[in-house]
Amino acid sequence: MACFLVSAAEAVVVTAVKKAVEKKEIELKAERPEIANEIEEHSISFSQKLGWLMKMLWGGAFLLLIEHMWHGEVVPWPPFLTAMASAEETASMLHEMATVGVAMALLVTLAWVVMLVVSNVMERRALVKEGR
Repeated sequence: MACFLVSAAEAVVVTAVKKAVEKKEIELKAERPEIANEIEEHSISFSQKLGWLMKMLWGGAFLLLIEHMWHGEVVPWPPFLTAMASAEETASMLHEMATVGVAMALLVTLAWVVMLVVSNVMERRALVKEGR
């Protein structure tokens, strides 16, 4: 019904955090360019890694929105979510968001964490090959 709103909400938060992290990374590069260049050579910035999560969440939310529109659960007129037509349906929608929506958002975030672990292992291997 509206489970995509949970992923979209997380995506909004991740987007804001990504912007803040990018700003901090730019400040670090300006303050200490020698360290920033050394780090950049063999690693992916955290803002880029947050970008992966952001894209996964926005993409999933968009695809779920399209799927819900296809099934007539989201319409282009108020109240936009057909489950908001009655109190019973709204309660059911909120339950679905709390269970299915949260579970999907957590699964996407867990997949991103696995991607981070793999990425960090690969970065460390690259550093070991260079003898650092």
